Amino acid sequence: MPTASARPAASPAAAGTPAAWPPAAPRRQWLRQVGAGLAARALPAALGAGGLLAGCAPAPRRPPAGTAGEPPATASPDPATEPPAGPAAASPEPPRPPEARDAATAADAAGDPREPPPAPREWRGAWIASVANIDWPRRAGPDAADPATVRRLLDQAATLGLNALVLQVRPAADALYAGALEPWSEFLSGRQGRAPRGGDPLALWVGEAHRRGLELHAWFNPFRARAAGAASPPDPAHVSRRRPAWVRPYGRQLWMDPGEPEAAEHTLAVIEDVARRYDIDGVHVDDYFYPYPVPGPDGADLPFPDEPAWQRYRAAGGRLARADWRRDNVDRFVQALDARVHALRPTLRLSISPFGIGRPSLRPPGIEGFSQYDGLYADVERWCAEGWFDALLPQLYWPIDAPAQAFEVLADHWLAHNPHGRHVWPGLYADRVGKGARPWPAEEILAQVAALRRRPGCSGHCHFSLSVLAEDRSGLATRLARERYRGPALVPATPWRTGGAPPPAAPRLADDDDGWRIAPGDGRTPRRWAVWRHRAGRWHFDAPPGDQARLPRLGAERIVASAVDALGIEGPRSGSPG
Repeated sequence: MPTASARPAASPAAAGTPAAWPPAAPRRQWLRQVGAGLAARALPAALGAGGLLAGCAPAPRRPPAGTAGEPPATASPDPATEPPAGPAAASPEPPRPPEARDAATAADAAGDPREPPPAPREWRGAWIASVANIDWPRRAGPDAADPATVRRLLDQAATLGLNALVLQVRPAADALYAGALEPWSEFLSGRQGRAPRGGDPLALWVGEAHRRGLELHAWFNPFRARAAGAASPPDPAHVSRRRPAWVRPYGRQLWMDPGEPEAAEHTLAVIEDVARRYDIDGVHVDDYFYPYPVPGPDGADLPFPDEPAWQRYRAAGGRLARADWRRDNVDRFVQALDARVHALRPTLRLSISPFGIGRPSLRPPGIEGFSQYDGLYADVERWCAEGWFDALLPQLYWPIDAPAQAFEVLADHWLAHNPHGRHVWPGLYADRVGKGARPWPAEEILAQVAALRRRPGCSGHCHFSLSVLAEDRSGLATRLARERYRGPALVPATPWRTGGAPPPAAPRLADDDDGWRIAPGDGRTPRRWAVWRHRAGRWHFDAPPGDQARLPRLGAERIVASAVDALGIEGPRSGSPG
């Protein structure tokens, strides 16, 4: 799913096809089909007047798969392989109990009138792909970063019941934010290198998301340098112009070679720059390390042209086979990303969204399909064993009853390969709902959410992508709000990133005319408040933003509240008299 770096149109499994990666001959036609564009419709009145995309220009057709668009195939977000021995991984932690079960679907609870139950927790995310203008902005141009549109999207996401968004900020060695390392993206302003009007879009997204109690994760495509559907010429500041020795042509794309150490270092520097300057909640990378295979004129996969880097490695005494060397390149990148992001900001969460099917030798019986281990050189199971991330979002883009890519079997596979107890939030292919030759019904996504909630160790999910919810295609958003997101939920806590820092202090509560005033007990503004109101014999949960200073009574006789920090850590509770 997510893959702000654009869902790989070339990633086979993302298309949600029940069959394995298509044979070479018909693959080109298949890739064209998975890259179809999104048509925007207004969200029904149940989710707010005007709809998520009100005021936005119609979306252009999505480029053929394997080009710039990326929802299909692997659906974006992707992991890498495992690096050679390096810094010791964090001490393994026992798997955590599930934090979001049926309690996550409702915010009301009966019980002890003196003490409410634990707050419901579930990571409810959606990818926002900028590549090919899939989700935002829907049309590139000087005014594409219109603040009113961003605020409308965030309002609708919060109203629906989401608590996290994954925004693609680097689709192809370019930027949807103000920076000195890479040029502005053509998917934003319409021409690479041209700044949009209206200020810094990423600063706007982060600030407005936090005002609504939403997390904002920045999504990076690690090595793509030019998407297949790109239209404007590369800017002089683009890596393909400044450092052409790092870049390889592949199909209709340009790709930074992961075997070039300076290319990998450049990507790490770009990510560090964003993490340093913006108050993002997390760094997210998708599944585009080495590119998805592209068929040549004869139908056979084109080889990736990394001969210069390979020959230098061999001349320096390297002994690995070529495929193992490529996996080692990706492993080193993932390991370094984990170390450097957390050295810079220890509380930042790193997430990876790999292709949903694992290493062939470790697959459950009956599972078939594309091998990211052999095709993308991503050894995701090793990253799990090493604990080189905080959250894994495997793109499970198949229906529950797919015989060779069974949704629940694949979910269980990734949960079983999680010795450090990291978050597992599978990606759901909402883009298949009501679309294509074999469209899914909305019930498929509802059933997948329910299936994940039954699994210990799984504490959330992420939709690919926001525009599907914006359209309310086949009533999916309406039904999610009514049947799965009936009340708010806190994000799952990430205790291994606290660095020993204390939890937030208990808030200060004071009676007001028709409610309570609330203030941080230690002066630190929390990310959210966890609020329980007791009325008519039941507790009712709410999770307003942390900068809210007043809590309306809403008929409650009593209130209990606590502060929740950016890692989801909840402090001690304070209660009103009564």
